[in-house]
Amino acid sequence: MIQRSLQYLRNDEDSWLTTVLIGGVLSLLGALVIPAILVLGYLVRVVRETMRGNEHPPAFDEWGDLLGDGLRAFAVVVVYGLVPAVVSAVVIGGGVLSFVVVGGSTGGMSGPGPVGPQSGLGLGIGLLVILVGGVLALVLTLLAAYIVPAAIATIAEHDDLSRAFSVGELRPVLTSGTYATAWLSGFAIVLAAGLVAGALNAIPPVGFLAGGFLGFYAAVAAYYLIGTAGARSTRSRCATAATQPTSGRPSERQLRPPRRSARMALRRTLCSRVGLYC
Repeated sequence: MIQRSLQYLRNDEDSWLTTVLIGGVLSLLGALVIPAILVLGYLVRVVRETMRGNEHPPAFDEWGDLLGDGLRAFAVVVVYGLVPAVVSAVVIGGGVLSFVVVGGSTGGMSGPGPVGPQSGLGLGIGLLVILVGGVLALVLTLLAAYIVPAAIATIAEHDDLSRAFSVGELRPVLTSGTYATAWLSGFAIVLAAGLVAGALNAIPPVGFLAGGFLGFYAAVAAYYLIGTAGARSTRSRCATAATQPTSGRPSERQLRPPRRSARMALRRTLCSRVGLYC
């Protein structure tokens, strides 16, 4: 599956280099925000086409639609990324502030002498807060990174931003083994591209350029895997729904005649045979 994802862009033999060139340049200009939004729009388009079973990569065209998809995806990234950012700022900032307060009070009270027990306890608490805050921020960041592709796939499937924040809509996807495997594979591709670009930073211009183009190529491969997982999940849900009786279909018990009606029919038959009115 990873090999197919890395081959995905090259399925378009005529213009895959043009797609990589445009995507890489936009990634390099991502600090200007609008280029980054266009790249997100392209990733939404990749997921949408992959979920439809199209193995041909989309092109950078219809820029208005691309921008609209990118804005919805950007909103998802901002909302889910806001929680770990706020927690990190509050917790780690509080720990740093405790260092400053304790250090200032120590300097004001005892001068350059040894740190007292209370000051040492305060510094220890500050260090512990920073450590715990860092671990918590890392966990929340990974959780957000796990949720965001599923939310973007929901946008690609339904063209509805509100569904990207629906717990009921996302829970079946996030808890499926198919999505988890696709996310881990995509994460490995993006991580490998980042390591290669980091190694090339020994030559600054080469590392900078490689980061943009390799990052775009790896992101497309990763979101191809997300789209493939979404297509499998959709087929699985449809197959499950087809095998279950619908609420409007009468059950076997409902189709079975009631026992009393059967007894009455039998009684009327017997009575008619003997010429009685029942």
